[in-house]
Amino acid sequence: MNTAGKARMPVIFFGHGSPMNTLEHNRYTEAWRALGANVPKPKAILAISAHWLTRGTAATAMASPPTIHDFGGFPQALFDMQYPAPGDPALAARLRELLAPLPVHLDQSWGLDHGTWSVLAHAFPDADTPVVQLSMDGTKPARFHYELGQRLAPLRDEDVLIVGSGNVVHNLMLMRRGESAPAYDWARRFNERVRAALASGEHQALIDFERWGEDARLSVPTPEHYLPLLYIAGLQVEGESMAFAVDGYEAGSLGMLSAAAGMPAGWRGAADLP
Repeated sequence: MNTAGKARMPVIFFGHGSPMNTLEHNRYTEAWRALGANVPKPKAILAISAHWLTRGTAATAMASPPTIHDFGGFPQALFDMQYPAPGDPALAARLRELLAPLPVHLDQSWGLDHGTWSVLAHAFPDADTPVVQLSMDGTKPARFHYELGQRLAPLRDEDVLIVGSGNVVHNLMLMRRGESAPAYDWARRFNERVRAALASGEHQALIDFERWGEDARLSVPTPEHYLPLLYIAGLQVEGESMAFAVDGYEAGSLGMLSAAAGMPAGWRGAADLP
């Protein structure tokens, strides 16, 4: 509970995988729907997506953010997808206050990319909750992103749901063909180590993931899909459990772990985690 005696808003990390999950109904999307249905109704959503990597930090500040189709080679139905959630310029301005003296550019040109709308289309299908995206500064190390997440903590007491969207394991170069393609051993080892660190609150281990050797190098060949997880870890308060909504692997080298901290009492996540 926060100092006002009101329940603190949860925080969620979504392992979003392929943008085709937007159009599909599978165990991942069902878990995302369950997450959305079990959190208190948020006043707004702040999303940190793997797909908005910038130099410096920015926040979408328009009243009506466009749906960005930041990919190629997919069916027309995916390009036709719209997620018409309103923006929240006041929340963008609040981010400037919270993160000062770090400059936060109030952006009018980005919008909602597929890292955000592919999961929110399932978790909040009505698209009636305002959404703001916060970019990630690609020039900064892992600790910077973790500490930036910590500085967002007051929003949890202001009815803002903070979500990160990426993938713990994300190596497109080594994807295997076939729906039943097994996960690589290195992917399983890395994912299980991350999951254990989240469960035990060992955040320093998550920050130092690059020291984990070959498993980390193969699982996180570039950092953008891993970094949103650090914002969510930074928002997990001492003694707060991390529940795992769904886990699994796609194409051998995509980890689909989704996790949430601060969920309402009685919510236990998926019972059939691998």
